[in-house]
Amino acid sequence: MNYAYILQCADGTFYTGWTNDPEKRLAAHNNGTASKYTRVRRPVSMVYYEAFETKEEAMRREYAIKQLTRQEKLKLIRTKESP
Repeated sequence: MNYAYILQCADGTFYTGWTNDPEKRLAAHNNGTASKYTRVRRPVSMVYYEAFETKEEAMRREYAIKQLTRQEKLKLIRTKESP
């Protein structure tokens, strides 16, 4: 499985990405090895994810989520069960 996800950073901002191993990716973000953006905004928590069969689907959804406004992301997080 592949996943598009949203992290909430310690400063309240959101980071969107994709992965095929959510637990490992979350650990990498919190270890400071996954992203320059999240490295200085730790700790982060996974507040939303969606599962997909293919990497391409997950990447397309990641892109679509990144185009949303903060308010739209908050609504998305609230309307779908979080991890």
